[in-house]
Amino acid sequence: MLIINGKNAVLGRMATQVAKKLMKGEEISIINAEKIIITGNPDSIKKKYHFRREVGSPHHGPFFPKQSNLIVRRAIRGMLPYKTNKGRAAFKRLKVYIGTPADLSGKAESIAVKEIKSSYITIGELSKAIGGK
Repeated sequence: MLIINGKNAVLGRMATQVAKKLMKGEEISIINAEKIIITGNPDSIKKKYHFRREVGSPHHGPFFPKQSNLIVRRAIRGMLPYKTNKGRAAFKRLKVYIGTPADLSGKAESIAVKEIKSSYITIGELSKAIGGK
């Protein structure tokens, strides 16, 4: 089982690496989901995600999450063929946590992170902006 620390990792880059490993059959746990970042103008990112929350209807979807761990899961799901049996099985091998659970502390690997020179927003801040806890 691979444990990834999401602190200062860029969401899209991390999600592609995780999706590839899930398709190979690995079980992956991501900790500190609220500290993962999305690069770009924070105001435009908030508008984009707020619009995603409003699209559709409460009965028929699409259902877009507010919690930071579920936002990360949704990003990774978008990179998997989750409508096929193989993709659905890969998605079930993924676990995402807010913070660090006691049983996973001290075992995490960090994904190689480049220094971010542009503006960014963390998933935790984005979650609060769109109505999460």
